[in-house]
Amino acid sequence: MAGAQALATAFQLGLIDRLAAGPQPAAGLSRQFSLEPPGLDLLLGLLAGSGVVALSADGTPRLSDRFLAALAHRDLLEAKLDMLSLAVPDLVLGLTDLVKEERRFMAHSRIFKLFDYARASAPSAENAEWTRRWVRYTTALTKYEAHACLDRHDFSRDRQLLDVGGNSGEFAAQICARHPQLQATVLDLPVVCQVGQAHLRGRPEAARIRFVAGDARTDPWPEAIDVVTFKSVLHDWPDREATLLLTRARDALRPGGTLVIFERTRMPLAEGPLSYAATPMLLFARSFRDESWYRSRLDELGFTNARAQHVTLDTPFMIVEAAAGG
Repeated sequence: MAGAQALATAFQLGLIDRLAAGPQPAAGLSRQFSLEPPGLDLLLGLLAGSGVVALSADGTPRLSDRFLAALAHRDLLEAKLDMLSLAVPDLVLGLTDLVKEERRFMAHSRIFKLFDYARASAPSAENAEWTRRWVRYTTALTKYEAHACLDRHDFSRDRQLLDVGGNSGEFAAQICARHPQLQATVLDLPVVCQVGQAHLRGRPEAARIRFVAGDARTDPWPEAIDVVTFKSVLHDWPDREATLLLTRARDALRPGGTLVIFERTRMPLAEGPLSYAATPMLLFARSFRDESWYRSRLDELGFTNARAQHVTLDTPFMIVEAAAGG
């Protein structure tokens, strides 16, 4: 935890950017960032202890070769550090509530207050800024998670894709980048669509992706779709609402069309300590379902040829595929 917080502080101060230019004398860093020498020593010591910084014999710091390689994924690092700043206090102060009474935990949780769908439903400058913070996090995750699904499901026969709760459009954009025949629709809340359009601006795939603002539980969906995708969406909803979304997906698909669910599955908590970076996901752990839940619902809804594939990223995921009947 201390090493991760030191990294967050180093990003915030601009120290990482300065060290990325090469080794820097400690005295110069102290002056540039207005840090008292003992404070700088504390920060550099934590960074060195966690492998971010390497110190020469005279104490001159530089970024380690391993961290320079990791810095290529800076967006993911910063997004995870940002969520940790919310999740860790929630875990420390609220685990008893999370265990005993999830509703009470959610009412006081900082991370659940951030994921405020009411704000994402009411366009305003303030709500756009609020929503942008959590969309930045989910987008960074999707950017690095999407390949696991794309490598395991073939979208090459599809022409019309509907990504429900598609967030910034990152998942749809990665699918479209691999499959130039696809036209995609992202269905999400109004402010999320606004943030998503800005996120995709200038990307080649943007011309083939349209955003439809609405509540996926109640507003109309496009119809005669070849493939409907849910990426890290269904765990957000209790069983009743999740089943409703699956029902609406069935009705939106053409006969024989494909449903693809790409979701985290139950976390293997009993198998050993979690990584510190997984702390935010621990707060959602009660909501992650196993494969059997999806298979049961899909069977009830008349889907056929269901199959599931499993892959472990930072936590275990599954890709569940099924065909619409009729």
